[in-house]
Amino acid sequence: MKKILCFGDSNTYGYIPGSGARYGDDARWSGLLCQMLKDKYEIIEAGCNNRTGFCENQAGIKETGFKILPLYLAKKPDCVVLAIGINDLQTEYNISFYEIKTGLEKMIDAIKKELPDAKIILLCPAEISNALFNSYFSTMFDKSSIEKSKHLPAIYKNVAKDKNCKFIDLNKIAKVSDKDGLHYEAEEHKKIAQAIYNELENLTIY
Repeated sequence: MKKILCFGDSNTYGYIPGSGARYGDDARWSGLLCQMLKDKYEIIEAGCNNRTGFCENQAGIKETGFKILPLYLAKKPDCVVLAIGINDLQTEYNISFYEIKTGLEKMIDAIKKELPDAKIILLCPAEISNALFNSYFSTMFDKSSIEKSKHLPAIYKNVAKDKNCKFIDLNKIAKVSDKDGLHYEAEEHKKIAQAIYNELENLTIY
């Protein structure tokens, strides 16, 4: 059976805004894909809370996307859904738009080098909202993080085009929760799962 790797951060893991618990298999978007595609594909769920994509994360290798990704590529997925990058906007990293672009490109290049025939679907995270400031995460992100998040769609779209990846802008599909400005309510996870499912239906995965 063909395999699809869902690689991302807390929104792939299924972090529940407000409580910090994890959505079940029937609620988080990667779990929903498992149910929707169980007769067609094996879904490898690889979400992790606080995972960065391009920046060295002090929490460790598991939370540092570009370091842990090769472990999952070793599972030889036929398609990679890459949903990463919002945690790189934390104030401690002070990341530039150029670093976001090159970080994405390096991750995609790593996938292509290891798995030349794999399809890649690049998900751009929805922009952070001001609800962030009423949550625990206000200690990790600031106004500049919110402003930077508004520029991600253009960066991700251009990288996807240059690297011949499929592109999904979550800003057009889902909105972040009013509880923390970062994570998605269950209804939004359904929309995300459906959007990815629709994209997969249009892909020929060899």
